[in-house]
Amino acid sequence: MRLSSLSLLAALGLACAPAFAQDAAPAGAPQFVTKPGGCATCHGATGASTSPTFPNLAGQQRSYIAHVLHAYKDGERKNPVMSMQVANLSDADIEAAALWYSQQPAKLWEPDADKK
Repeated sequence: MRLSSLSLLAALGLACAPAFAQDAAPAGAPQFVTKPGGCATCHGATGASTSPTFPNLAGQQRSYIAHVLHAYKDGERKNPVMSMQVANLSDADIEAAALWYSQQPAKLWEPDADKK
């Protein structure tokens, strides 16, 4: 069975939704980051992912985040979900996301944190 990109995005959104529901949208975050289906859905409200499936963005270097997002948008880096997520972002949106996440406190994912 082959999933279309839209089906994959919908399935991923359902898988990520419980993780995002735990975090409140932080003040100052770009709107597209915290909107339903936005970056925070999988990467957490402040970029600290609650799953090892999705990388932490919090505390990453601004230039690295911007570079990766542009690479997804330009097709240099392949991922159907991320390509769809960044397709409509402007250069200013990408820079805003990169700046926002780079300013958030870095957090390591701990596999047993939910069992404490």
